[in-house]
Amino acid sequence: MQDAFSYCAELVRAADRDRFIASLFAPAERRGALHALYAFNVEVTRVRDVAHEALPGEIRLQWWSDVIDGQRAEEASANPVASALLATMDRYRLAAARLTELIEAHRFDLYDDPMATVVDLESYARRTSSALIALTTQILTGEGADVAAEPAGIAYGITGLLRAFPVHLARRQLYVPQEVLERHEVHLHELFAGRSSTGLAAALAELRERARGYLTASRVPVSALPAAAIPALLPVALVGPVLDRLAHSPPLTPVELVPWRRQWLIWRAARNPARITR
Repeated sequence: MQDAFSYCAELVRAADRDRFIASLFAPAERRGALHALYAFNVEVTRVRDVAHEALPGEIRLQWWSDVIDGQRAEEASANPVASALLATMDRYRLAAARLTELIEAHRFDLYDDPMATVVDLESYARRTSSALIALTTQILTGEGADVAAEPAGIAYGITGLLRAFPVHLARRQLYVPQEVLERHEVHLHELFAGRSSTGLAAALAELRERARGYLTASRVPVSALPAAAIPALLPVALVGPVLDRLAHSPPLTPVELVPWRRQWLIWRAARNPARITR
């Protein structure tokens, strides 16, 4: 079993560096559980990249749903991420329903249908990023801390999707809600043709402000969390700086903070948790 947790640690180190760094601020005896949860998240979020088409992607996501529901025990025992996740679920009493809901939210990733409304976007972020923060907090403290996890996760989720907007657009995925684009008179055929506009800039600015609003809303509940929960929230410290960078970049230009700065922002927030929501 230790090999399974070691495998998860290496997977997270390679595929989700921010959360891996954040996990280093957690007690050593709980890091394996965090890596198992984060490795599961990596496997689910990259299904489209691995499967390439919707049907095989659906099959992969259904396999994970079956594993969480207690089916496919023999197959799960042979999969290091699945076996580590099941052990973590049992030890820390993680709700299968919450993990299944995270999987269901990621079914949207498999298709090219645009996100319809802001409500849909926030629901997606709540069921993915917020849920992951809550589950991480449960591993660390025994409590899900949803009051803090929900707004922080929505801010983190929306910001991540805005950062990946040019990448998603190149493969005709659209997480920017269609209602927002229509409100700013952005036409999909122009967007998919790679043409920017003042309307697009305004639409993205609207979503940045929404993400900032959720980040601000998370400030008080995050400040009320026990110190043991802080590693679960450390990746949220990247939200403000990423939004600042996005605000000063052309809409179709990829934006990324250099690795050393991302690591420094997480380290700084670990020393001063008030900076998580700034």
